[in-house]
Amino acid sequence: METEPKPNSTEAFEEALAQTDTRYYCLRLYIAGTTVHSIRALETIKGICEEYLQGRYELEVIDVYQQTELIQQENIVAVPTLIKRLPLPLQRIIGDMSKTEKVFVGLDIIPKTPEQ
Repeated sequence: METEPKPNSTEAFEEALAQTDTRYYCLRLYIAGTTVHSIRALETIKGICEEYLQGRYELEVIDVYQQTELIQQENIVAVPTLIKRLPLPLQRIIGDMSKTEKVFVGLDIIPKTPEQ
């Protein structure tokens, strides 16, 4: 009786990448006006969402100068701060959003490779 060989971890990983991701993302980005860091964070997050989450995300941008009451409610201690509400688990990314690897990890996104 022959058994089918089990795929190695690389094959299993590649198979997981090939599956269509249907998760919906609810994101909230806290910024402070039109500072360089805020604008860069917004551009970075919008770019990532459009490229990797197209049609599967909601991004709410909150200027802490305009909506100060939300700072305490969400326990915001620094800006920019990105909060991923869905899919669970809730995740916070604080600071420089230009380090896209950190954002990918925080959002649980695997970047596309040229072969895909």
